[in-house]
Amino acid sequence: MLGGRYEVGELIGRGGMAEVHLGHDTRLGRPVAIKMLRSDLARDATFLSRFRREAQSAAGLNHASIVAVYDSGEDKITDAGGATVPVPYIVMEYVDGKTLREVLNERAPLEATEAARITEGILDALAYSHRMGIVHRDIKPANVMIGRHGEIKVMDFGIARAVADTNATMTQTQAVIGTAQYLSPEQAQGQHVDARSDLYSTGCLLFELLTGRPPFQADSPVAIAYQHVGQQPPRPSSLNPDIPAAFDAVVLHALAKDREARYQDATAFRADLQAARLGRPISDAARGTAAAAGADATVALAPASAAAATTVLPAGAGYAGQPAGGGNGNTATLPAVGHDPDDEPKKRRGFMYVLLVAAVLGALVVLGLFGRSLLDGGDKPQQQVAVPSVVNKPVETAQAEIRAAGLKPETNEVNSPKDVGTVVDQSPGGAEMVAPGSVVSLSVSIGPDTVDLPDLKGYDQEEAKTTLTNLGLKVAASNKEVDDSGVDKGKVVSTSPAAGETVAVGSTVTLSVSSGKVSVPDLQGRTRSDASDDLNAKSLNVKTVFKESSEPENTVIAQSIKAGTKVDEGTTVTITVAQPPPPTPTTTATPSTTTTTPPPTPSTTTTTPTGPASTPTTGQTP
Repeated sequence: MLGGRYEVGELIGRGGMAEVHLGHDTRLGRPVAIKMLRSDLARDATFLSRFRREAQSAAGLNHASIVAVYDSGEDKITDAGGATVPVPYIVMEYVDGKTLREVLNERAPLEATEAARITEGILDALAYSHRMGIVHRDIKPANVMIGRHGEIKVMDFGIARAVADTNATMTQTQAVIGTAQYLSPEQAQGQHVDARSDLYSTGCLLFELLTGRPPFQADSPVAIAYQHVGQQPPRPSSLNPDIPAAFDAVVLHALAKDREARYQDATAFRADLQAARLGRPISDAARGTAAAAGADATVALAPASAAAATTVLPAGAGYAGQPAGGGNGNTATLPAVGHDPDDEPKKRRGFMYVLLVAAVLGALVVLGLFGRSLLDGGDKPQQQVAVPSVVNKPVETAQAEIRAAGLKPETNEVNSPKDVGTVVDQSPGGAEMVAPGSVVSLSVSIGPDTVDLPDLKGYDQEEAKTTLTNLGLKVAASNKEVDDSGVDKGKVVSTSPAAGETVAVGSTVTLSVSSGKVSVPDLQGRTRSDASDDLNAKSLNVKTVFKESSEPENTVIAQSIKAGTKVDEGTTVTITVAQPPPPTPTTTATPSTTTTTPPPTPSTTTTTPTGPASTPTTGQTP
């Protein structure tokens, strides 16, 4: 039993870092999947930190195509040596189905439409996670679940680790950064990883769904990594002829080595894949990549053809200086039967005259053409091509179209209100004629140069920093602590500049964060109810005691913590409230009656308190 709530059942999965068990939530009565860090790694601070980070990252994701995280915690166990070992765990949604790896092991390759449907579900999950600022870094078949009813679920967000899919992993400074068969070139080179790395890995996964094998295979992870960096992937249709050409284009575009040349977001990838599945036109960028791959294949054959052409020699040219009798074994140079050797010099001289005349005529023709060119005003204009119009298109689409036209794109970043990554200007302009290989300069939007500061009150500090960073703003290295904020400790109270102000991109924003401390108010002389309201408003608890006092009833005459003292929220302050003293026991009603009743005679007043004297007095009254 974990956390006093979750019953741990049978083992249903094992990875390089954790084990997953079928579990039961005793409080809500539902099945769950419980991931626990392996006991042999529980003492390693690096793995503990990574496991906790997974729980934090995944807990913030709520999407139909992502395995939900319900809860996380940490229990303690005692090992065989008597030491106490932490056992962190993550409670997740239980998906009744199989991993995509198991599906591929049973039947591969998949139909193109089914492969597209599965990949579209993965891209839906990635589009959402990327919007939330989380990069998966380890997309592969073992991290995708196929539910019993066909639903697609991506799992293991926020952590890169070795799992049962394959033991071929790449590591750097003891940190697993991905699985070799699905590693992006930038991961293999130890570069910064962003959302486009996930899209490359998804392209590798789609390749395997369509062909039954990853795009690159080798005997070691390092060899596979080299292929990701320097070798072009084969067309999927070269391994499975049933794959339509549109799928080839989508896969090759997703597997572009340069991250700037592949899909820039999961939405664009999904749109092209859906178009290919439905038989609709795919994007120009994908078609351009496919066309470039085809051109590269043609060029690769050129050297062999050229080499073959250079072996064609003029007749007899290869035999000059050969010994008589054709020492090279080629009988083509031997005189025919009945041939007169004395005629050979004459025939050879005649042949040389013919060659000389042909050479003179050729030279005259060349000179004539050159002279005509001079008379026409110079050299004949070089063949030119039209520059594609790419303004308002995504930069990756623009670059692909320009390369497909035989031109070279160059980009420079500019501020613009248009979407980030959109081409806002080009030079030369669209439809202009230029020489092949010319450079086309593209001005690409990096967003506006100013932004409006959002209201971050109540945000966690990390959430606030992520939000500001995504807007192109910097966060001051130190925060300003604020007391009496009415906001939980550690959360943002305000920003400087203030929310709603317009600031330049790159500006530094200072976060004012709640210290969790409040100043105790001065309560003396206030009524009990007003004092309680003041303390509650400052998140302080109230304890009331009463004391007899001549002060007005129900007013505060003392407080346990001096006014102005800084204390933590939730601290209890005891207030002493005045109450009147009880009635004095020596006070009687008799004197009061005597003073209020007019005495008719002195004898009545003096004898009233005495019992026996009352009779004669009564007797004397008449």
